[in-house]
Amino acid sequence: MSNLPFHQFCGTEGYVASRALQDVVNVAIALERPLLLKGEPGTGKTLLAYHIAKALGMEIILWNVKSTTKARDGLYTYDTVQRLNDARFGDGDVRDIRHYIKLGPLGRAFGSAERVVLLIDEVDKADIEFPNDLLFELDEMRFHVLETDEWVSAAHRPVVIVTSNSEKELPDAFLRRCVFHYIDFPDETQMRAIIDVHFPDLPAELMRSACKVFYGLREVPGLRKRPSTSELLDWIRVLLASGARLPEEETPALQSVPFLGALVKIQEDADILAHHASRSADVRTAGRRFFR
Repeated sequence: MSNLPFHQFCGTEGYVASRALQDVVNVAIALERPLLLKGEPGTGKTLLAYHIAKALGMEIILWNVKSTTKARDGLYTYDTVQRLNDARFGDGDVRDIRHYIKLGPLGRAFGSAERVVLLIDEVDKADIEFPNDLLFELDEMRFHVLETDEWVSAAHRPVVIVTSNSEKELPDAFLRRCVFHYIDFPDETQMRAIIDVHFPDLPAELMRSACKVFYGLREVPGLRKRPSTSELLDWIRVLLASGARLPEEETPALQSVPFLGALVKIQEDADILAHHASRSADVRTAGRRFFR
């Protein structure tokens, strides 16, 4: 168990973390348990791991999980093909199997002389058994290399960050070993703070208009993929680079919003927004006629 002060992570200059998020990061560090992060795509789950590493002065090791990833991939691989080639062409000492053992991300984290941050990104992309296959290694912080009959043990327990987009339910046995936090989507006040980190000189009127359009889009019902924080930041970057101006109306027409493709990425969502905008325009027109 770590003897370091509890409040090790308080966010960074480049990452605005809520007090609840700061607390759960420090709980995971103190308990030396994996921190499981869920939340909408684009809420900064992956980015958080990099800023934890920055704040703690640690190296970060990334394990980017895919649908074909197996737990053993993170421990080590045994390069039998290279050993066979060396045996055939005499380019290496094939008697020492250790030359052909390559540590994976988890293996490198265990083998590091210094404590590191290990990011297991999008754990729910893999097979349902993948998290359970890591239980022993995450509990014991060691694993067995069958080919050499040796154990690789962690000199320092890494700070383990696990992200999930809730594509699959994770096993209860895995959940019991984690500290959990759901990153809520930022409200407008927090979003303004995030924008200010990335664009400290952004004109106040552009900040106000961009947030209004952005949150207005997110409130439209039925969208498959609502615009995320990262897409808002990209959109503002495009607006600044192009010099485009946002409409000044209280409720701007959809067709008057520039570079909408930076925010909306699915044709079905574009159709829903167009239909919503059309209905809103009809309501406004009917209202003006009624009150004449």
